[in-house]
Amino acid sequence: MKKNKLGWTEFHFTGIGLGTWAMGGEDWKFGWGPQDDDLSIATIHRALDLGINWIDTAAVYGLGHSETVVGKALKGMQEKPYIATKCARVWNKNKEIDYNLKRDNIIKECEDSLRRLQIERIDLYQLHWPMPEEDIEEGWSAIAELVAEGKVHYGGVCNFNAAQLARIEEIHPVASLQPPYSMLVRGIEKETLPWCKRHNIGIVGYSPMFKGLLTGAFTRERSATLPATDHRSRDPHFQEPELSINLRLVEGLSAIAARNGKTTQELAIAWTLRNPEVTAAIVGARRPEQLDDFTNAADWTLSPDDINDVEKLLVEREEALKEA
Repeated sequence: MKKNKLGWTEFHFTGIGLGTWAMGGEDWKFGWGPQDDDLSIATIHRALDLGINWIDTAAVYGLGHSETVVGKALKGMQEKPYIATKCARVWNKNKEIDYNLKRDNIIKECEDSLRRLQIERIDLYQLHWPMPEEDIEEGWSAIAELVAEGKVHYGGVCNFNAAQLARIEEIHPVASLQPPYSMLVRGIEKETLPWCKRHNIGIVGYSPMFKGLLTGAFTRERSATLPATDHRSRDPHFQEPELSINLRLVEGLSAIAARNGKTTQELAIAWTLRNPEVTAAIVGARRPEQLDDFTNAADWTLSPDDINDVEKLLVEREEALKEA
């Protein structure tokens, strides 16, 4: 699988990284429904066999559970993939989730993540959200401290805009930004991507298939039967009237993919990677066989005709949403 240099760092990430959000299980507010740990571990091993060389997780996924699963999957490996995790989303004994960018919390979270992941240094440690915004400098200073101590190789952030990046860049160089990026979420294209290009910051976009909606496998019937423990059951993108509009979009995308001998998943991922500023895309999987549907996407360069046809479909979707 093709590898791309992560901004100014020495890391070279495969165009696809394995996302482990769903591997946190269902027992928390933003879960994806039931998930078997053995299946998660098998999925991680399959991803590595297919050549994926980095895994993305977060402390809050499953309230520590996703990191624990990743740690078990990689235990004993001499050559481990790059591990990226996140901090600054905390929870209490009632499983209520909040934001905390205070220095002491970041230091403690790092120790907890190292323990759960069973490693001595985190390859890429990211502030999960820029909230509370008034504390982003304190949180980023803590990341810089962890880098200096050798507990973190590089520091990155998630969900920051260009103005917030500019504030913290003065404290310590930012290795990467992890923003949401897909056909349905393009907010970074106007200001944030150009800013990162100027400062040679790597971009690792998350949710390129928009939580499974752009896979071609999602249906009205599936939406209606999502368990209450699956956060998508409360997401407007998966509810009418938007659901039908989104499914019409996917029908058009499937036709474009089919004429190229590709899957709809591959098209959704390759579309995000068409942008040269994007280093890689984070793609979640819950079962080993899911990986076979999209791992070739990193090596697919979309033609101008394909890109134009996708854009036409996206314009039609926006018009339909205005009328809905």
